[in-house]
Amino acid sequence: MTAPTPAARGRRILLGAFVLAVLVQFVVLYAPQAPGVEPFPNADKVVHLLVFLGPTLLGLAAGLGPRVVVGALAAQAVVSEVVQGLVLPARSGDPLDAAVDLVGVGLAVLVWWLARRRRASGAALQRW
Repeated sequence: MTAPTPAARGRRILLGAFVLAVLVQFVVLYAPQAPGVEPFPNADKVVHLLVFLGPTLLGLAAGLGPRVVVGALAAQAVVSEVVQGLVLPARSGDPLDAAVDLVGVGLAVLVWWLARRRRASGAALQRW
């Protein structure tokens, strides 16, 4: 049995981080009670942005299909607010939260795309 390549190990680490980030996202979005007092105004929006930016970026960096990652997390953005509004009595759905979630997904896609573009142009320069 051969040892995994550094690239394969890196992908496994990224996949593990992606799974962990999605689990954290589920806890944040589906906890029966919303957290207490916000440490600063609109802190919940920052949290929403980060809990969607992080998993999206990790999933894309791990090599998961962009359509699957973006589609699933965009759907999660909308579904989570519906569930909070209809199913969790101590929570409320907020369309603005869903919008911020989608901004997090979009920012992650932008960062991923820019990183891929930069890596590709760097590889082209190295061939000289």
